[in-house]
Amino acid sequence: MVILKDDERLDYLLAENLRIIQSPSVFAFSLDAVLLARFVYVPIQKGNIIDLCSGNGVIPLFLSGRTKGTITGVEIQARLYDMAVRSIDYNHLRDRLQMIHGDIKEVPKQLGYGKFDVVTCNPPYFPTPSKDEINPNEHLAIARHEILCTLEDAVKASSQLVKQGGKVAFVHRPGRLMDIITAMRQNRLEPKRIQFVYPKQGKEANTLLIEAIKDGSPDLKILPPMVVYNEEGEYTEEIKRILYG
Repeated sequence: MVILKDDERLDYLLAENLRIIQSPSVFAFSLDAVLLARFVYVPIQKGNIIDLCSGNGVIPLFLSGRTKGTITGVEIQARLYDMAVRSIDYNHLRDRLQMIHGDIKEVPKQLGYGKFDVVTCNPPYFPTPSKDEINPNEHLAIARHEILCTLEDAVKASSQLVKQGGKVAFVHRPGRLMDIITAMRQNRLEPKRIQFVYPKQGKEANTLLIEAIKDGSPDLKILPPMVVYNEEGEYTEEIKRILYG
């Protein structure tokens, strides 16, 4: 039994056979979160994983199907944190998944440095615009713009949380690639795998997936491109497999 609030709904995560609480006015996950959860390396049997900027807990829920390890999500917005906690309870995953309501900048001090095997992050993509350009919906504005945390904050926190030799994976926009690589290297994270995601064949990439290793040696692999839609405007076979299993 789940209690839904306001305009919330219970959606299916089909490939994982799970349900998640979403809200059009507060937060609904995008394909980016799904792609990050599929892209990142996670240990299958055990391990300690943390997801920063968790929103409604979508990445911890997706990862729960790929690992038997423990997963912690961190979300600063109380309403989103509450949605995530109720989704975890609904799916009976409280033994392996937990949420922290807090600021990612404070979390390393709170949980301890170098405690995690894997860190994932789907941070706000856009620098904070002027007041008249910003989304009047506070929940959506915070999720999309660097109001409460910057890219540098997210990279620094990830580096502090991950063990030496552990992995850190981000999803972001290709236009920030140099910013991401610069921030990672300044924080002892060596980029090892990059994949670009294209809306359609022949279009520019609009999503970037990147994974780094703490104190890793330089050796970057560019993975084959991923294309979301075919010529008919339907999901490609690869995306269908990811979404529907």
